[in-house]
Amino acid sequence: MTAAQLHDIGKRRAWVIWLVALSVYALAVFHRSSLGVAGIMASERFDINATSLALFTVLQLVVYAGMQVPVGVMLDRFGSRAMLLGGLVLMTAGQLVFAWSTSFSGAVLARAVLGAGDAMVFVSVIRLVTSWFLVRQAPMVTQLTGLTGQLGAIVAAAPLALLLDALGWTGAFAAASSVGVVLLVAVLVFVKDSPYARDDQVVIIKLRALAQSVRTVWGNPGTRLGMWSHFTSQFSATVFGLLWGFPFLVAGLGWSEKSASTLLMAMVAWAAASGLGVARLVLRLPYWRSMIVIVVVAVMATLWALVLLWPGAPPDWVVVMTVFATATGGPASMVAFDLARSFTPVQEMGRANGLVNIGGFTASLLAMAIIGVVLDLVEPRGMASYTLDDFRLAFATQYLFWGFGIVQVLRYRRRGIEHLERVHPGAVEQLRAGEQFVHPGIGTEGV
Repeated sequence: MTAAQLHDIGKRRAWVIWLVALSVYALAVFHRSSLGVAGIMASERFDINATSLALFTVLQLVVYAGMQVPVGVMLDRFGSRAMLLGGLVLMTAGQLVFAWSTSFSGAVLARAVLGAGDAMVFVSVIRLVTSWFLVRQAPMVTQLTGLTGQLGAIVAAAPLALLLDALGWTGAFAAASSVGVVLLVAVLVFVKDSPYARDDQVVIIKLRALAQSVRTVWGNPGTRLGMWSHFTSQFSATVFGLLWGFPFLVAGLGWSEKSASTLLMAMVAWAAASGLGVARLVLRLPYWRSMIVIVVVAVMATLWALVLLWPGAPPDWVVVMTVFATATGGPASMVAFDLARSFTPVQEMGRANGLVNIGGFTASLLAMAIIGVVLDLVEPRGMASYTLDDFRLAFATQYLFWGFGIVQVLRYRRRGIEHLERVHPGAVEQLRAGEQFVHPGIGTEGV
């Protein structure tokens, strides 16, 4: 029996709900990105080397990635509103503890709690987009979610650096944690899970049923295509923006802290601008979505080769172009969720998006850790002793992830096309014609 529709889809109420949820996502990105400009200060505050500094963000992303499957299941069971509230509580608590921590172990624990809260936010917002917007609106709103959410990264760049100078470590991070309280009230007042009288959420009682439901979603090649697309395109921007970009620009290239912060802000602004272009391409060329991801990654890898191979310090324009290309990986990674949407019925979207989201953050945490280990191996004396050549060697490890990821995207693109031809006849022709494929909500989706 179809539930009664109480509210219009894609109209004013949908936009209000999305804006409130988007504010939570922007806050999550701010918390996640805050070490991007505070990394050098953190190394001094806790007296740690590059590997230990990387542990802050790596552990945060390990928790984030590890929670994606259980978060996806809980999202399908309890809905976006409950998950956003839970995420806000954990992020606020984690950032408040981080503000007052003076020991490395306490600060690491705080970042882990923050990562747990962060894990609940993005997939919840994407679930709201799926529920509240029309099919023709969803790709653009998904891109807008990614690029507008990056406002949090802008605030985590120069403004946070100014706040740290004015209030110090404890004052700056304590002030940041207080924003979560305001958004808790906003979510309680405005956010509703579905425009229908009841949302057809999946009730999971037994562990075996849970395992089978996740196995079915994972067996869908569209889920894996989305995950590997996210894996390949997202990690470089995350690694650069969250942790290693600022030290690379300041310690490696000799830029001033102000110039480095400005470029990180410009990086986010470029991600917003390029996201609009990526969204238009996805709307016009749905059949070629995964190839759009590969083209973006190829451009990114080519420009990084210029930076890594340039004799001496590369010109500023080369660095800026490379950083902007890297930033475009963020919007490209959002294509992964649009891919999963074509292959997945709405009642399974939480689990599918959770699995997709694992991809980029797994690559990010591995790349961050490897870069930190390489830097410590080539220069054990710490941050103040790193040279441009040290950073070049460390950043070259990105090509391992790009190469492997592109192979997997091409592999599951082929499998995904075969799957649609078998399970949903006519869907591939529809996508080739430039039309969005609306999943009918039925069909044997696992392999």
